[in-house]
Order: sequence, then C-alpha cells, then structure tokens
Amino acid sequence: MIKILYTTPELAHPTKSGPTLRVENSIKALNKISELHIISRVSKEKIGGDAAEKFFSNLCSNFLYAPSVQTLQKNLLYRLKKLVGGKAFAQKRMSDADFIIKYAKRNNISIIWFGYGNISFTLMKEIKTKAPDLKLVCDTDAVWSRFILRELPYVTDQAEYKRIEAEGQKKEIEEKEWTDFCDVTTAVSDVDAEYYKKFTENKSKIKIFSNVIDLDLYPCTYKEPTNFKKPNIYFAGSYWKGCPMEQAARWMIEDILPIVRKRFPMVHLYLIGNNSDKILADVKDENITVTGRLETVFPYLCNADVAIVALRYESGTRFKILEAGACGIPIVSTTLGAEGIPIKNDENIFIADSAQDFANAIIKVFDKPELAKKVAGNLRQYIIENYSIDKHAAEANEIVNFLLEKV
Repeated sequence: MIKILYTTPELAHPTKSGPTLRVENSIKALNKISELHIISRVSKEKIGGDAAEKFFSNLCSNFLYAPSVQTLQKNLLYRLKKLVGGKAFAQKRMSDADFIIKYAKRNNISIIWFGYGNISFTLMKEIKTKAPDLKLVCDTDAVWSRFILRELPYVTDQAEYKRIEAEGQKKEIEEKEWTDFCDVTTAVSDVDAEYYKKFTENKSKIKIFSNVIDLDLYPCTYKEPTNFKKPNIYFAGSYWKGCPMEQAARWMIEDILPIVRKRFPMVHLYLIGNNSDKILADVKDENITVTGRLETVFPYLCNADVAIVALRYESGTRFKILEAGACGIPIVSTTLGAEGIPIKNDENIFIADSAQDFANAIIKVFDKPELAKKVAGNLRQYIIENYSIDKHAAEANEIVNFLLEKV
C-alpha cells in the first residue's frame, strides 16, 4: 500500500473549536487508500489533548508533532539547556522542513500531503528545494486570494482597502508559484480548479479534492434545546473581527430580518458559532439568540425551520450547506454562498442575492412547507450521492495514481 505523510497547521479534535472538518475528513479518506502518517504542526494542547491524540492516532499508522510545536518536556530532538564547561547553551532545533524530509526518507514515504497547503507556502517551498524528489500535494480549502480580495467592495477605509489589496496580491503570487513547484494542487470545486489551472501549462496537475462530510455523523432527529423558538432561522459559522460571517450576520439582522418580520413577527434568529457571542456582543434582541461555541450544533440544526448562508464574500465550498442538507433542512443561500456546489435554485436549494429576495425566499420556506420539504429532500439525496467520505477517498486515490504515474 502507498505511504502518505500528511501535515497541517490546522488541526483540532471534533469536540474542540477550530476548522476541523476539512482536515478530519481528508484524514479519514486518505487512511482508506494509504498507509497514513501524520505530523501535526499544532500542539497537543491546542488540538484537544489526550482525546485528540487518540482520535487522530486511530486514523493513521503514526501520529507525531513537528519540532515547532513540541513541548520542551517531551521534545526528544533538543534540550533547551545543557551545561558544558559551566556554560549553558541551547541546542539548535531541527526545522519542520528537515524533520519532515528526514521522517519521509526514513520511512520510505514519497508523497507529502499538505492540509491547508494554501497557508503552508514557505514550508512547501523549503521542502521542495531541499528534497525535489518528494511529491508534494498542496491541498487547498479555498482560493485564499479570492477570500481576501472579495472583501474590498465592502471596505470604506482607504488604508484598510490598501492593506487588504496588498495581502490579496501577495497571496496571488504565492498561488502562482506553488502551482508550479508542487506536483499537485487540489481544489474543492471546478470553480476553484479553473482558477488554479490558469497558472500552469500542465492542467492535469490541478485535481479536485472536495469538501465532504461523514454522513454517519449526521442525525436527522435530535432533541430541541431548552426554550427553543419557532418559526426559526439557523445561521452557523466561525467568527472573528471583520470576518465574512460578521458581515453576513449584520446584513441578516439589519436588512433581511426586518422584511421577514413583516410577515412573521415572532420569527427567531439563531446565530451559532465559535466567538459569535464576542463579535456580536452588541446584538440585543429578544428574538435573536447568539450562542457562542457549542459542543454540538445538532440540537439547533436538526430542529431548524430554515438554514441560511448569507455570505457575500468568501471562497471555497460551504460545509454549512453540506451539513444542513444532510440533516434535511431547507437552505436559503446567496449565489456566492453556494459557489462550487452544482445545485439549482428551487430544486435542491433556494438562491437569492438581494435583501428583499433573500427575505422572500425565507418567507417561501415558512409559507410552503411541502415545497421546502421536497427541496430539502432533493439536496439530502444529492449530498449522499456526491459528498461522502467514500467519494473523497476515490478522489484521493485518483491523485495518488497520478503521482505514481509521474515516478
């Protein structure tokens, strides 16, 4: 069986907050088709401690930490202080690049798979420079230059505009360079793939590695939270200051919700996600609940009347749609929110881009429950057929076969 070394700067046990789904499901898929080794570039504490180690160790042949995150107490590669001639000195720590190369060579591993490769540019470049014979997979979860630059139409401060523009342009340069030196760049959708293909003459180097979900983890029924209100709107995502979710949530609160309330005055909005309670601390409305991070979203998601994806900038494909669809919940999304998922308005999702149209789509879900149920059922079936771990494993296998053909 082929051996793969997977490394990532984003890793957290499912019970912890963090961008776990892309990494977790990629690991599950890769473990199905290879002898998988994992080097975490996230500390044990931050991934969730012993429970996290056990979880990920069960999904691979060997799980270990890169030198950059090993604790002083457990790091076997160096000692911080050592007395020689009465003087103390710090022994030089092996770099992550050298550590990964040495581990791969020692274990006869030829493929290095970079989860969140779009934020691992420097490390990928160093490894390819030092060990050009290793096959590198830059696994991307989005086109990050788009993620950054798509915010520009919503920025009014000139200095901030220039900062974001410069950051996005820098990322574009990195994207162009890594598609050249990496043996494969993955994209989560055909939309992202077409973007990366413009940077390389060898279009076959760009491969689809979708966002998927583990369908076994998604129940269709779950007990309601205490004092759960109906009718309700569910909107979930991770928050930080100025992020796409904050902009989307405020658009929902300020422009869309007032229209919906004209028809359904008591509609309740649930804003769910890590740091939502901090970023939206100013929201004071008895018919809006901001939950902050939850151990599980299922009590809210499985009992939602409608899930929304009100994003107006971002990139990639949304787990929000896959998760709500798997639970049979009707979804209203912007066109961009559903980007990269080939689903159709009024067939398996409701698409709207203006505040008025978005509100009307939510009202349609409330007014026409049979239609909403049918559309949600169509989406659930589509996700079952196209966004499973097995589909992910098949995509991974295609990438591996491509790399083996190049040997």
